[in-house]
Amino acid sequence: MRFIKKHPYITGSLVAFVTLLILIAYFIYWAFFSIARLEPGELIAEETSPNGEYTVKTYLNNGGATVDFAVLGVLEFENSFKGSKNIYWQYETTEGNIEWQDEDTVKINNIELDVPGEEYDYRR
Repeated sequence: MRFIKKHPYITGSLVAFVTLLILIAYFIYWAFFSIARLEPGELIAEETSPNGEYTVKTYLNNGGATVDFAVLGVLEFENSFKGSKNIYWQYETTEGNIEWQDEDTVKINNIELDVPGEEYDYRR
């Protein structure tokens, strides 16, 4: 506490610098690593969970001339106002096979996910 009282400008500058670093790190994560901001493409498949609580839809994304196709899996909450959540992202594939294992476990292209908490991103 003595240091903070003796050097308020250094302390304030340090807090501002750390805050700026955190914001830059978050922006880099959001721009390059997060699948939450991906937009769906052409609908491939759609399956509702056995209890009707969730629906998973898979979409084919066309990256254009320079990159290959990718599949995006979107989880929709049926009886809730939560909206939807991107839970699956796979590059270099055109298939979006969905198979429910039980009420909270879905298999997309042989990748098993516990919904709503788990996500799959081929980059990790």
